Amino acid sequence: MKPGTRALGIAESTADDHCLLCGAVVRADRAVDGVGFASATVGGLDATDAVLRLLDRLDRDDIRYLLVSGVAPAWFNLLNLDRIAEAADRPVCSVSYEASPGLAPAIHRAFDGDGRAKRLAVYDRLPPRRRVGVNGETVFVRSVGLGNGDAAHHRDDGSAPTAPAEVARVIRAYTPAGGRPEPVRVARLVARGGQAWRAGDADRHG
Repeated sequence: MKPGTRALGIAESTADDHCLLCGAVVRADRAVDGVGFASATVGGLDATDAVLRLLDRLDRDDIRYLLVSGVAPAWFNLLNLDRIAEAADRPVCSVSYEASPGLAPAIHRAFDGDGRAKRLAVYDRLPPRRRVGVNGETVFVRSVGLGNGDAAHHRDDGSAPTAPAEVARVIRAYTPAGGRPEPVRVARLVARGGQAWRAGDADRHG
């Protein structure tokens, strides 16, 4: 990976009824090269549209990859990774950090009727989670447009299969330390800072 190759990390900070999404452009050498914001509704179904607005506002042709934190920001406001990859015309990887049996049981418990059906329809279309070992830790990645031709390697214990080599290469290139890719880590920090500022500003003017 060339040091100047850029990835867009997207993460959120949610408080009460407001979700702030941040996009951070970070080079493979860890240099931060831009940020942008969008809002989504807590418990809504507009997070994918918010990500697309964020991409439009940034308007960066030099981004090579999109790295997204999870797939269910703002209380199950599920992301449609295929839509995001198609709109961005770039590979998308969603990264999570814990082994999980999946979100379907939680969606069934939290929603009913049309709300449940719409979320399950998006969730069921997501690509499978695959393991990537990085810096002695394990992350779980769903990818669109990356490593599609490579076979995933399954383990006998029923856990998530190992990610294709191309997916692992990208995740490791942007994770110089720990287990969280740098673009996502920076986006998460900025989103939290923005949310804290918003809350403090509301207190001053409330």
